[in-house]
Amino acid sequence: MTLYKLLFQQCIRSKEVWISLVLLILLGVVGIIIGDKHLKRQQDAITEVKEYQEQHFDRQVSLHNDDLGLLLYYAKFAYINSLDPLAGLSIGQSDVNPTVKRITIKTFEAQKYDTDLINPMNLQSGNLDLSFVIIYLFPLLVIVLSFNVLSEETETGTWRLVAIQSKSKLGFIISKLLIRFILLSIVLIVLFTIAKLTLNLPLNLHFFWMFGLSLLYVVFWFTVSFFIISFKKSSGFNALLLLSVWLVLIILVPSGINAYVSSKYPLPEALSTAIAQRDGYHVKWDTDKKETIEKFYKHYPQFKKYGYPTDGFNWLWYYAMQQMGDDDSKKQRDAFNEKIKLREQTSDQIASIIPNMHLQLAFNQLAGTSMNQQMGYLNATDEFHEKLRLFFYPKIFEGKYAETIDWKQFVPEYYTTKTSLSPIKGIAPLLIASILMILISIPMTKKL
Repeated sequence: MTLYKLLFQQCIRSKEVWISLVLLILLGVVGIIIGDKHLKRQQDAITEVKEYQEQHFDRQVSLHNDDLGLLLYYAKFAYINSLDPLAGLSIGQSDVNPTVKRITIKTFEAQKYDTDLINPMNLQSGNLDLSFVIIYLFPLLVIVLSFNVLSEETETGTWRLVAIQSKSKLGFIISKLLIRFILLSIVLIVLFTIAKLTLNLPLNLHFFWMFGLSLLYVVFWFTVSFFIISFKKSSGFNALLLLSVWLVLIILVPSGINAYVSSKYPLPEALSTAIAQRDGYHVKWDTDKKETIEKFYKHYPQFKKYGYPTDGFNWLWYYAMQQMGDDDSKKQRDAFNEKIKLREQTSDQIASIIPNMHLQLAFNQLAGTSMNQQMGYLNATDEFHEKLRLFFYPKIFEGKYAETIDWKQFVPEYYTTKTSLSPIKGIAPLLIASILMILISIPMTKKL
């Protein structure tokens, strides 16, 4: 116990260590505040749309009571992606994709990827949330605390004395690293406690998953440091090599993988879908009306009873054109969705052997802010849009008055993001990487 006390005092006696610890905590608190502001912005948007929707329908009914087709040209229905509070710790895709979608019953593809106006410079730099602090900055503090654990003893001439007096040289080095790990664990506990109180996070399984994975990630970086210091090189060499490893793992490898995935699965369908959707609708203005309505009836045979009104403008023909915009772009849309799915699968497979990428994807999955979860929300929005069409089409085609519809039933609907992470899938990559580093280090420990 005395040994650990001495090692702890030796670890924290440096001003640089204290400055690093305080700076890390401050940056973590800043990340939590940024996450809190993000959640509040999303919540404000939800509150605003809930208050607005009822007034919106009342106004539209008063203006277009005798023309339901025109009313529904303007009427918007809110579909809300209920954000998990953990999104404040790992913002992921939720800063790019809106939490609230307000859609009309017109062609859906033209509305599907609408988003808020965001400064592209902010998107490029990303968010300084807590996940960023853990993934990018905690490894740097591990390096600061551990790069000279062994070399300092050698350079000050005390290693021979330690070798003689200690029962195990390896045990002495591990004890020094353990002290530093406990110190960083305390920092993690402090940050997660602040996050829990600030963001009002529930103490559920996902919260503890995030904390546990963060600890395992710190363990991995300590095993990397242990491997490097086992070479018994100078402090300068250790620091340079560890920083190089950090640069490669944290910056270069993810950038290279992103470039590889983007080139392997390019998305020309993003443009072709938009073009097909626009052509599918706009070309119909110059197409025979009966032909357009016939295609519409192939999609919705239950509406064939409304016949073929082709004299002048009518809402059946107009919404048939709108439907054709979606139908004609279906092939490109399905190809686009398949490419996105393949990108996600490839990224997950590669990330399973790269701890920092795996941790980021795991955080996003737990927080409900991953790309595949966003695609799930969009697919659910598509179903919501289809439900609205099936409800309103008969009423439009029959010339119903707007006041005959109970508009109070159309309150904003919510989508609950499915968040799950397999224990084995979550822990295994970090645990295997740490064990692998230890096994590689074992031959080096004989030189200590």
